[in-house]
Amino acid sequence: MRKILIIINRKAGTDREKRLGAAVREHLPSPQFSVETTYLQYLGHGTDLAREAVQRGVDTVVAVGGDGSINEIAQGLLGARTALAIVPLGSGNGLARALKIPLDAAVALQIVAAGHKRPMDAGFANEHLFLSNAGVGFDALIADRFQHSKKRGLLNYARLVIGGFSAYRPSKYRINVDGAQREQKAFLMTVANGNQFGYEFKLAPKASVHDGLLDVCLVPPVRFWDLLPLSLRSLRGNIDESRYMEHFTGREIEVSSDELSCLQVDGDAVPLNNGKTVYFRIAPGALQVIVPEP
Repeated sequence: MRKILIIINRKAGTDREKRLGAAVREHLPSPQFSVETTYLQYLGHGTDLAREAVQRGVDTVVAVGGDGSINEIAQGLLGARTALAIVPLGSGNGLARALKIPLDAAVALQIVAAGHKRPMDAGFANEHLFLSNAGVGFDALIADRFQHSKKRGLLNYARLVIGGFSAYRPSKYRINVDGAQREQKAFLMTVANGNQFGYEFKLAPKASVHDGLLDVCLVPPVRFWDLLPLSLRSLRGNIDESRYMEHFTGREIEVSSDELSCLQVDGDAVPLNNGKTVYFRIAPGALQVIVPEP
């Protein structure tokens, strides 16, 4: 009997929660599975619940929500045999898309039931965990504004991007990648573990959460009318082949700037706790994750 703990972010909504309950009973039936369901109650609760699950010998912790709650739950599973599974009910669902997990909750639960585990890498930015990406450029500014906005979804995100673009001044960054140094002004200075932000916007189309590397994505200063072709190339997955992107890989990255003011991890703004410098590193295979079978 596989022990399954389902952790739900209640922002998913009542109707979706009812449908999820029916799908759980159908795809994770007793006696093959022992299923327990609980809910996030406070900031950091997902980490506490996941750590307790590891101590209790739970086989799989299922995160039901978006990238933020998935990140929080994953923090309690690092280095453990207990696996993380995802039922994506967020807005962008960047990690789920990168792992090829369907956005249909019932199909995602079928993948949980199959139980195919694979180790995946974990990234850290000043020791803040990120599974998809972290950044200090325009994306970090928008993440901070999005976090304080009452509205969610792609349309609100696009509104914040358009509204914030005209006043944004790209910073000049000092970048050290595995000992190789460079200095560059950039609109986006993003370090990726997975291949996208979410909504199928791929900043690092060839990035993999299984390769033991971080992908450094630098978008140089752009004009307003460049946003559309930049976005289209990102959706098509070929931005790394265009003039809009400089791309390289590494395991340890140090980024500093006198103008550094924001840091985002997996789309959530977090405090800058190391002055004007951010240290990025990769922890290969640090997390067991349930993925579709090959």
